Amino acid sequence: MFSKILIANRGEIACRVIRTARRLGIKTVAVYSDADKNALHVEMADEAVHIGAAPSAQSYLLIDRIVDACKKTGAQAVHPGYGFLSEKREFQEALAAAGIAFIGPDAHAIQAMGDKIESKKLAKAAGVSTVPGYLGVIADDSEAVTIARDIGYPVMIKASAGGGGKGMRVAWNDEEAREGFRSAQNEARSSFADDRVFVEKYIQQPRHIEIQVLADGQGTALYLGERECSIQRRHQKVIEEAPSPFLDAATRKAMGEQAVALARAVDYKSAGTVEFIVDAERNFYFLEMNTRLQVEHPVTELVTGLDLVELMIRVAAGEKLTLRQEDIKLHGWAIESRVYAEDPFRNFLPSTGRLTHYRPPSEDPHVRVDTGVYEGGEISMYYDPMIAKLCSWGSTRDAAIARMREALDQYYIRGVSHNIPFLASLMANQRFVDGRLTTNFIAEEYPTGFHATDLPPDDPAILIAVAAVIHRCLNDRDIQISGKMPGNKVRVRDDWVVVMDGAQHPVHVHPTDGSPQRIGYTVDFEGRHHVVWSDWTLGQPLFRGTVNGAHVCVQVDRVGVGYRLSHSGAQALVKVLTPNAARLDALMPVKAPPDMSKFLLSPMPGLLVSVAVTEGQEVKAGEVLAVVEAMKMENILRAAQDGTVSKVHATPGSSLAVDQKILEFA
Repeated sequence: MFSKILIANRGEIACRVIRTARRLGIKTVAVYSDADKNALHVEMADEAVHIGAAPSAQSYLLIDRIVDACKKTGAQAVHPGYGFLSEKREFQEALAAAGIAFIGPDAHAIQAMGDKIESKKLAKAAGVSTVPGYLGVIADDSEAVTIARDIGYPVMIKASAGGGGKGMRVAWNDEEAREGFRSAQNEARSSFADDRVFVEKYIQQPRHIEIQVLADGQGTALYLGERECSIQRRHQKVIEEAPSPFLDAATRKAMGEQAVALARAVDYKSAGTVEFIVDAERNFYFLEMNTRLQVEHPVTELVTGLDLVELMIRVAAGEKLTLRQEDIKLHGWAIESRVYAEDPFRNFLPSTGRLTHYRPPSEDPHVRVDTGVYEGGEISMYYDPMIAKLCSWGSTRDAAIARMREALDQYYIRGVSHNIPFLASLMANQRFVDGRLTTNFIAEEYPTGFHATDLPPDDPAILIAVAAVIHRCLNDRDIQISGKMPGNKVRVRDDWVVVMDGAQHPVHVHPTDGSPQRIGYTVDFEGRHHVVWSDWTLGQPLFRGTVNGAHVCVQVDRVGVGYRLSHSGAQALVKVLTPNAARLDALMPVKAPPDMSKFLLSPMPGLLVSVAVTEGQEVKAGEVLAVVEAMKMENILRAAQDGTVSKVHATPGSSLAVDQKILEFA
């Protein structure tokens, strides 16, 4: 076994590997860029080595810097995590030449299976069912259009070295094929330093189901069940679960055996994932093989009880697997939600900045949080905007969903926008609960984007009752202030008006006898009694308790004279006023926001790649105006309506803040 390993990665996966290494008694070395000098993985590791500037091309993608760090620290092996250099044959070869073990497959397997074009050729030669497509390298956008026509629209344009949803576009016509080729090529060049792109038939209404494989290179190769990864947005996975609610035992066995056969064909060693597209009739087609640990590996760990990182380390150290296929049993159900720094109400635009408050839910046998951030840390514009992977486990799928909903309620993040409201909406979506999934799920269920009306319709009485109790607790404390004049006894009133999202709700609040550790109140409104119990204390951001016997967790923020309450992904601005103050509040004028309709504003912080128009130019609705790059993704900004450009406020190469002016229209 190794005594010291280096993790050639950052963020949550680096922290994840460090946790297993600690348990095994292995010392760890972190590497970091300028942007990550205060990162959590740097703090957790036993040693840390600076490897370059913030852009990944100047740090995490530099093979010689990683090898150098191993030599300086005496690291005997490298775990690559996922992304960055994890599927680079040259990286494995450079480590081997330096006498350093690679915790992953050999260069041959990486080259054969890590390249999407070559892996499809190999799979096809081996008789594996593959998606129809053109597997050669495409020279330019004109050739891409010709090939797309031959295959037949719609087509999927993909970067050969791609991953994580980057370098992928769906095209339905010639114009989209041309534009999609250019964008996919640019993203691939920026993210992977490899701009090769290929085209294949886009199968409509598919499921994305992948098989986890594990091999030791000494004769043992296993499949560890499947993961359903169909809930995706822009080809980026959002929700994953194990097992799939769609597969039957026969299909699971067939897919697993085929995945193992493919791994054996390249003498695979370590953990890897074979991805399939599965149609409505459970026909499956090989998509690609990821020769690394997957982002979503925790759900497999939760249902199998295995530590994949530990097994990868042991295999790399030359140990033989003691497991057999019959030993692999799936217990219960696990779900993973990817928590991202993005604004779901603004088309999921990336959000950067400091985490002013960060309190993940407590971990236990039913809840797991894999994260690489901390309170006070920063979400950088240079890397993927993932905050954490939130996982839940239950004995059944319904139980796992219920656990996930509770955990999302308890996840308290402030300082950046996040997608927890969207995740809460997904968990409550009846089609998701029923398991009727396809990779088009999000596009079909949220065709115009995500809106507040898409959130689960919880009983508003919960927030009204909680708001009334919180305000009553504050008033109970206020009357205990010292230094009051003799004979000036103040009594807290029982009658209030809860103003929530503009609507007024008269309530009557009175205490209920309880224990010193719990507060109890009865809130009467609209002819109903609502009994609230909680151990909440003033200043806590989470109000945990029961309302009429049902457990609730409500996030509480003080906003001016009122509160912002969050529950089940929904937010409500609430004020609790005296009846007279409520009458006057209803008469207050509402300030209208400024009209910014004549400006093209940057929807996110990022780099202005190009401006496609000039001052005085007339534009038509739908015409490309500018391209902004953020989190390695190119975002094309188009004209919402016909107009004339009166002024260009920003030039290509500029760093833009969110809502910064780019263009002005006459």
